[in-house]
Amino acid sequence: MQMAGTRNYQSIGEVLVSVKTEFPDITISKIRFLEAEGLIEPERTPSGYRKFYSHDVERLKSILRMQRDEYLPLKVIKERLIHQDAGAEGAELSSDGEAQSDEAASLVEEIAEAPTGLQMSLEEMSTATGIERDRIKELEAFGIISSHGPEGARYFDGDDFIILSIVKDFFRFGIEARHLTMYKHFADREASFFDQIIAPTLRQKNPDARRVAAQTLANLSATSRKFKQALLRTNLRDHLRSA
Repeated sequence: MQMAGTRNYQSIGEVLVSVKTEFPDITISKIRFLEAEGLIEPERTPSGYRKFYSHDVERLKSILRMQRDEYLPLKVIKERLIHQDAGAEGAELSSDGEAQSDEAASLVEEIAEAPTGLQMSLEEMSTATGIERDRIKELEAFGIISSHGPEGARYFDGDDFIILSIVKDFFRFGIEARHLTMYKHFADREASFFDQIIAPTLRQKNPDARRVAAQTLANLSATSRKFKQALLRTNLRDHLRSA
């Protein structure tokens, strides 16, 4: 995008226009939110207006791609950016939003391990994910996510953030919250099934039992994902053949 006049930076409004083609859900509020969380640090004019240089815009795009494509919570994104800034080997972000191979290997764990201590109000979660507040309330009504805390101070946590980042892609296809309850029902049944498998290990007095149970659960989860993907691919292939 061409800069206004002869200056070599963009205002926050100009940044919004320049990235909206790739990220149609971006808002000024979300850009400000990412700044408040310390992920971007644009300079300020003497009057207090933000100055986004080209490297600031690229950093913003990288953050938005990690949220959109990899469903990473802000804590993980911030840690990745810290490694990048420090020049840590294997932490460089490519222009298409993909991480280097070292991080790709741990992506499953990053997604599964929600950031601890993350607490967002309904308004903050809506700003961070780009999902309307009414839709978040609807997802909660169907049990897809669940707020915590006392009345008047309810908040959503890191797991809710990850779920919302994923279901956002469903919404783009016209899928509604009520359609997602089948995933919730299956997840509940699968969790109960896996719990029966690891329960004997957890009952052991061995101090390493919890670590072994966690590893078993991770292996079961990975196998389950691959199995479901294979079954889905087979079913879709059969539907295409019979169409």
